[in-house]
Amino acid sequence: MGDKKILLIEDDKDIAELVVLHLNNVGYAVESVNTFAKGMDCALNNQYQLILLDLMLPDGDGLDICRNLRMEKIQTPIVMLTAKTEEIDKVLGLESGADDYIGKPFSIREFIARVKAIIRRSAISIIENETEVFQFDNLTINIFKRKVTLDDKILELTKKEFELLYFLAKNKGVTYSREKLLNIIWGYEYAGYDHTVNSHINRLRAKIEDSPNKPKFILTAWGVGYKFNDEI
Repeated sequence: MGDKKILLIEDDKDIAELVVLHLNNVGYAVESVNTFAKGMDCALNNQYQLILLDLMLPDGDGLDICRNLRMEKIQTPIVMLTAKTEEIDKVLGLESGADDYIGKPFSIREFIARVKAIIRRSAISIIENETEVFQFDNLTINIFKRKVTLDDKILELTKKEFELLYFLAKNKGVTYSREKLLNIIWGYEYAGYDHTVNSHINRLRAKIEDSPNKPKFILTAWGVGYKFNDEI
């Protein structure tokens, strides 16, 4: 039902029509709505390959839509569309659960390429290693169910927290820089948002570590980055 279907939440009529036109031209069906309320209703009750979300809506904040959907365990990739270009806005978008961030105005060619890339990454992550279950001491990571338990208690992780934990665990013992993790998990090919990685690591540690200040699972390689402990 959600095959090649995209939800666009954008209140600017001209931008919405342009996006719908060009996505239709490359084979995507687009459901376009222009308010916070309609966007939440569609996202919660339908399946999509991607959600394109304007930051500033007439009846609410796009960041709140993003946060609410992640709290409801909606894992559909979200791309923020906004005229705001300040670094803090980009960081807030990523930390709210967005997968990518496109500033207005944007090149249609680049926009389409980014949309295709994030849908492709999402499709790969769904089928890759879907039967794997990792066990590390009292921590269990179930890839197929996207479930993490600690002492048999289910932990509430966001989409990006899960992906970050899974990636590090799958490659235990390998140290990754913050920039590399940002590129792999968020799909960004440029530096500048190390704080996003740091904050996700801190939140993960608060959830999976007995003592977050003395972690046993996710270790810091000072001056380099992070790794998952390969001695567990």
